[in-house]
Amino acid sequence: MAGTVRLEPVDEANLESLLSVAAAEAEPSDVMPPVDAPAGWSLARREAFRDFHRASFGGLNGPTRTLMFAVCAGGEVVGMIRMTRCDTPGVVETGMWLGRSARGQGLGAAALRELLNAAAAAGMHSVVAETTPDNLGAVAVLRTCGAKLREDDAKVYAEISLDATPPAAG
Repeated sequence: MAGTVRLEPVDEANLESLLSVAAAEAEPSDVMPPVDAPAGWSLARREAFRDFHRASFGGLNGPTRTLMFAVCAGGEVVGMIRMTRCDTPGVVETGMWLGRSARGQGLGAAALRELLNAAAAAGMHSVVAETTPDNLGAVAVLRTCGAKLREDDAKVYAEISLDATPPAAG
């Protein structure tokens, strides 16, 4: 397994590093909502990426109710993981992406464990996620971190109870 994973809240200091990894090692559709812009990592799409992440600078209590973290390994930004407040109190939804070169090394599970610690510290009792059955990496990470998985309508729904899962050692 690769070295230690550290989560840093996304801010102006690491936003360009995050964009660089996304543009070099991920598809726009994997890392941000759809945008009406030319295909690929066009100037308009890069600006939309920045705007999308800046909208969440307010954190869990801000307008988007989302806290985004840069996933850092070996001193480099390698991806992003987020938590977003759900309508149910004490529940956050998570999603993540890693650059291609960071996949398959255990970094996704390490990042999710760190996020579970952050969610517990923020007073949450449950973390949920949604993916597709063909996203084998995401399904494996969720399973590794103790998620209860349910498949329905070509979606995989995951729930991790923080009350039942003691936070992993940091």
